[in-house]
Amino acid sequence: MTIRKTTAMIAAITMLTVGACSKKAPETLPPAPEGTDTGTSTGTDPNAVVPGSQQDFIANVASDRIFFGFDQYNVDAEDMATLQSQAQWLQRNPAVRVTIEGHADERGTRDYNIALGERRANAAKNYLASLGIDPSRMNVISYGKERPAELGSNEEAWAKNRRAVTVVIGR
Repeated sequence: MTIRKTTAMIAAITMLTVGACSKKAPETLPPAPEGTDTGTSTGTDPNAVVPGSQQDFIANVASDRIFFGFDQYNVDAEDMATLQSQAQWLQRNPAVRVTIEGHADERGTRDYNIALGERRANAAKNYLASLGIDPSRMNVISYGKERPAELGSNEEAWAKNRRAVTVVIGR
């Protein structure tokens, strides 16, 4: 009998202790850590776009990506117009840093496509630098054929996958 009463008493004390330590949910959440680009406003309008965010970038440039021909990494006239639009936005947002991702279609070896994606990303970076954007604000990464924008083994899919994409990474 005494063991059962002792066990019941320990259980009751444990439940009271745990219950007393439970946390109440905060009324408001703390701000995001420094340098985190959530792309949303903490103001009164939850749909407002934060200046300098990826959403702001996409809303105010011709496109966040340029496209290339098969086995090509040259920046053509259409690409130049897109990159000029990106450069203007970057000049208006001098504290923003970006990563330029290079991509390739599924044809070719993994190593070949990684190298081709890097050449494509560097071509975009070099053109932006020629327009006055500080190269130290731009990182380059190649995903080769590993992150297709469109699945499929046809020219339409391949054309969408041969690209360089500019992504805002923060301030």
